[in-house]
Amino acid sequence: MLLITGATGNIGRELVRELGTRQADFRILVRDPARAAALPARAHRVVADLEEPTTLKAAFDGVEKLFLLTQGTGMAQAENAIAAARNAGVKHIVHLSSFHAGFDPVPAMGRWHRDREDAIRASGIPATFLRCGGFMTNALDWAQSIREDGYVFDATGPGKVAPIAAADIAAVAARVLTEDGHADQIYALTGSQAFTTAEMVEILAAALGRDIQVRTAATPEEAVKARFPQGAPPALAAALIETIQVARADAIGFRTDTVARLLGRDPMTFRHWCDQNAVAFT
Repeated sequence: MLLITGATGNIGRELVRELGTRQADFRILVRDPARAAALPARAHRVVADLEEPTTLKAAFDGVEKLFLLTQGTGMAQAENAIAAARNAGVKHIVHLSSFHAGFDPVPAMGRWHRDREDAIRASGIPATFLRCGGFMTNALDWAQSIREDGYVFDATGPGKVAPIAAADIAAVAARVLTEDGHADQIYALTGSQAFTTAEMVEILAAALGRDIQVRTAATPEEAVKARFPQGAPPALAAALIETIQVARADAIGFRTDTVARLLGRDPMTFRHWCDQNAVAFT
C-alpha cells in the first residue's frame, strides 16, 4: 500500500493519475475531500491533516511506502509524517525536496528542505530524495499580469533555469514508488533546456500568438518589493533575496539527465507545456 500526500497539488494530481495507470494500490491523504473530487475514483481518500498528528494513524495503517510532499517552510508537517510512518512500519519514504538542498553553502530556501531530509535520515527509514529544480507551473504566476496588462515581471534577469514539468516529476516518483532499487538515492530532476525568464516568455508568447512584454527588476530587493508591496517578513525577505541572487548568478542553468535515465525518454519541453496550458493565460 502506498500513501500519497499533496495529492491535490500540481505534482500530486499527476502522480495520482500515473499510479492509476500502473494499477498501483494506493490511498491519498486529504484535508478537504471536496478538493479531491476531480481525482480518479479508484484513489481511496483518507481525511487527515499533517498538522494534526492525532489524525494520521488511520491514514498510515498498512502503508509500506510514503510519498511525502509538505507545504511551507516549517518542520511540523514533515516531523508528524515521519513519526506516523515510523509507528506504522513504513519501509520507504519518497520525499519531494529541492535542488537547493544540495548546494554548498546551502541557501535559506534550501536549508528548509535539507532539514526535512535530515529528519527523514534520522528516522532510519530508507528514503529517496527527489531534488527538483524550477517548475514549469511557476509560469502560471504570470497569468494575471499577462491577461490584464500584457507583461511579465522578471526577477532573475540573466539567470537561467531548466524548468521541469509536474508530469515528469510524477512519472519519476511513480517509478520510484512502484519499483525496488531506489532506496538511499538522491535524484536531481530538471528539464533538458535552460532559459532566462525573457526566453521563456518568448516561447509562451509564440504559443499564445500574442506579444508579451518583460519588465526586469534592477535588483533582487526590487523583485521582493514588487512581490510583497506591503513588505515581507524579514526572514522571508532575506531568503528570497538570497535565492534571487543565486538564480541571477547561474547564467548556464543547472541541468541533469536524470529524468531521461530513469524514464527512458526526454523530459517535456517548455514549448509543449505552454501549448498544453495556453488556456490558463487567456
